[in-house]
Formats: sequence, C-alpha cells, structure tokens
Amino acid sequence: MNYSSDTRASGILAHITSLPSPFGTGDIGHSAYSFLDFLQESGQHLWQFLPTGPTNPVFDNSPYMTTSAFAGSPLLLSPELLAEDGLLDLSRITVPDFSEYLTSFEEVDTFKKHCLNLAFNAFNPEENSAFQRFKKETAWLHDYCLFMTFKKLYKGKGWFEWPAQLACRDAFAMADIAEKNDRQMNYFAFEQFIFFKQWRELRKKAASLNIQLVGDIPIYVGWDSVDVWANQSIFTLDPATHAPSEVAGVPPDYFSKTGQRWGNPLYRWNSPSGQVRKQLLHWWTERFRATFQMVDIVRVDHFRGFESFWSIPAGEKTAVRGKWVQGPGIQFFKEIHKTLGPMNIIAEDLGEITPEVIALRDALGFPGMKILQFAFDGNPENSFLPYNFKDSNCVTYTGTHDNDTTLGWFLSGALNESKRARIRRFCNQRENSNSPIHRDLIYLALSSISRYTIFPLQDVLGFGNDCKMNTPGSKEGNWAWRCAPRFLSQDISNWLRRQCELFGRIPAVKKQTARTAQIRE
Repeated sequence: MNYSSDTRASGILAHITSLPSPFGTGDIGHSAYSFLDFLQESGQHLWQFLPTGPTNPVFDNSPYMTTSAFAGSPLLLSPELLAEDGLLDLSRITVPDFSEYLTSFEEVDTFKKHCLNLAFNAFNPEENSAFQRFKKETAWLHDYCLFMTFKKLYKGKGWFEWPAQLACRDAFAMADIAEKNDRQMNYFAFEQFIFFKQWRELRKKAASLNIQLVGDIPIYVGWDSVDVWANQSIFTLDPATHAPSEVAGVPPDYFSKTGQRWGNPLYRWNSPSGQVRKQLLHWWTERFRATFQMVDIVRVDHFRGFESFWSIPAGEKTAVRGKWVQGPGIQFFKEIHKTLGPMNIIAEDLGEITPEVIALRDALGFPGMKILQFAFDGNPENSFLPYNFKDSNCVTYTGTHDNDTTLGWFLSGALNESKRARIRRFCNQRENSNSPIHRDLIYLALSSISRYTIFPLQDVLGFGNDCKMNTPGSKEGNWAWRCAPRFLSQDISNWLRRQCELFGRIPAVKKQTARTAQIRE
C-alpha cells in the first residue's frame, strides 16, 4: 500500500531497540508488532527508526557505525519467533532481569548469542532449501560471513590488523580458512537468514496496518566494516597500511570551534579511474536496492555530502584543516534511477546548507527536514518556522534522535523566559499556559503544510533529557533508552489520533501500482 505524493500523514521516530520487550531490547518480532498496533490506533502511518545493521561495542553500539551496510543486527532478532519456528524452547532458558528503561548491550548480546546458538544447533543448514537459496541469492552474504569469521578468529581485531593475505583479500587464503571454518560461516549466514525471515513478517504486519516503514542510510560507513574491507578501491585508503588517507567530518561552525572529525574513510568520487567510479555506482545502487527491499521510505543522513563533502587529512586531530570537495551530484542519482526507478527519499539537509545543496535536493524532488527546535532564534525569516515553509514537500519534526527531547530543550539553560514566552505565542498559548510544551509543538507541526510530520517517541510521551537517545560528540551512554510498555497508553493514543484527524493527517490508502513496487524486487 502507498499514498499519493501530496498525502498528509504523521508518524513516530523510535528505534527498534527502544521498544518494550522482556528480552532486554526491542526486537523485530512481537515487540515491533505491538508497537505497530499502537501506531495504527494512534492514527500514525509512518514508523521511522535508525539504521538496523550490526553494531560494534567499540563505538558504543551506535547504529551509525555498523560493521555492514547490508546485514541486519542479531540484537534485533526475536527469541519468541525462534521459538514459534521450533528452534528454541524458551521455557528452558533463563531470561535475565533486564531493565525496562535502558538497554545493557553487553548483557543483551550475551543472551541473544546464547539463544541463537541453541537455535542454530536445532537447525539443519544442509536440509533447509530456503537457507541454501538465501545463501546463493544474497550477493553480499559470503563477504559478510568471511568478515565475521575472521573477526572471531582474530579476537575482534580490525581487518587492517589481520595477516596481510587476509587484509589484502588473497582468494586462496580466504577460501582455505572459510573451508576450515565451514560451521562458523554457516552460523553467521544463519543469523542473517533468520533476520530477513523475521523482517519479511514485520513488513507484512506493517502493510496490513497501512503503515510505511522509514529507514535510515548513513552516508558513510565505518573503516572497520566489511564494506570497506571488501571494496577497498572505492575508499580513500593508503594501499600499504590500509589506513584512511582522508576522513569525513564537518567544518567548524556555531556549535563547534574545531568542527567534527568523524573518521570514516571517504569515497573516491573523483577518482581518475572509470572502473573505480563504476564500482562506486554499483555499490551504492545495491545499497539502495537492499534498503528499499526492507522499507518504504529512506532518510539519507548527511545528504549534503552528495553535493560536496568536507575532506580532512587523516593525520589531523580536528576538522579545522579540511576542505570542501565536489561530490557526485545529480548525475549519480540519475544513474541509480535508471536501474531502480524513482526512490522515496527524505534528504537530511540540516547544518550548513548551501544553495547548491538545496538546488540538488529540489531537482531530485526529495523532501527536506524541518526541525521545530531550530525555529525560534528570533529571526522572523528562519526557514524552520512553519509560516516560512515554501511548499509541502518537507517533513516536520519536533526534534531528532540527536537533539534534546522537546521538554528537555524547553527547560534547558539554552532558553530564557523571554524565549519560552515567544515559543508559547507561536503555539497560540498564553505565557503562563499549563499546556505541555511537547504537545504544543506537536500541534504546531501537525497544523503545518508539510506533507509528513514525525515525532520522536520521547516527545509524544513528554519525557525529559534523561530519556535522550544520543548526545553528538559523547562517546558513552548513548542509544540505550527504552520505553516501558505502560507508557504506550490508550490516553496517549487517543490524543494523538484526535490531533491527526483535526489536521487531515489520516490518509486514505490506495493500492500500490506495479511501478511503485518495482524498486523492491
């Protein structure tokens, strides 16, 4: 099912790990099914979540620094669905007393690995034709299983620290180790087989409730990822050391005097080699194809990097001495459109955005993002103020996973009483109003002309900064927030549905055409 391009709809941003579940973190089984029911009852037609790839404890389990751009995270697998498939007896497993409010990734990882190992022991890879077909038809899977197997053999070391034959992908050396570790290779393939089996059921459930899934593609991938290891020629790597020669980030701005040095290797968009450029296009085409097989809409993180990107010499400690380099531009998307057809993309166009970036976004017809927390700086021409929206082709958020919650932002020291009073007036509230600020901003967003509105779950619930998802620049304590089941109440659901009805954000559904379904094949 889908909606026309001018449909008004609303949704909630909640990462899968944040959902209620008895197993330490939200998952793609009954945990997600229950949340979809809540969305449907609340009049919501969009569910946005963060990237779903395998996370790395070295990077605080950030969903934006995964070991694969194609694989799914085993932490998101549902033990209940494994039990329903006859691969697990939950009555014989002791479930730890997990917190309702925070994910302990180390504990969850231990528990899920235990469940998956038991399930794999009950699984016969050779006799399961669907598994064999999955292995044969999933182009990225073999490299992923090799990468994870070598990771295990070399105790978690980065691929650039492996023996030279493996770091350089010598075919004979890789085949020899793969053959000697056939069961381990099959285990990692099994994890992915189960993940995508469970995901297909999640998509069916969402479609049955007329809810569109909104995924997330980070523009860059981690250095220590199967993507970089398996495609070294398309990244800015020193051929001798395999270390990045130039890395990603953003320049100094109002928020940081030294900018942000992210450290990801950059793409060789401007390589003189036609083969490298062809491989880059192929890799990105397959990445988009794989993502759209999972979701209906994709938010592209750091969209501006496709117009121009900040290149920092790897030896620099900060982002100050970087430079802008031309990105692949509109021709890149035109080439992908030839293969995949039009793509339903939300362009993350926040930060220092130039007219050239806006021109690229608009030429492609991608909606940008409007963040209400950024609207109230006293400038009447602020582009995030709803009365300044140029047209409906945008998505309005109260905040994102990187912001304070709306309540936390409103009560923070960043706003004085005069600014708070001004914000109240924009929401048509008296200065001494008792109306909750998170509801005021949701009301303001819903009433805007933007096609979509999406709200972090914490803002729907009116939670403070103790429930914040991520603090950019902070390396610990992020991504762990969870919602206890009692907070997804009928009162919350009824209120949100009434607001969406008031502002015409409960769309009529039409049948999906063959053309709109093409990209998923």
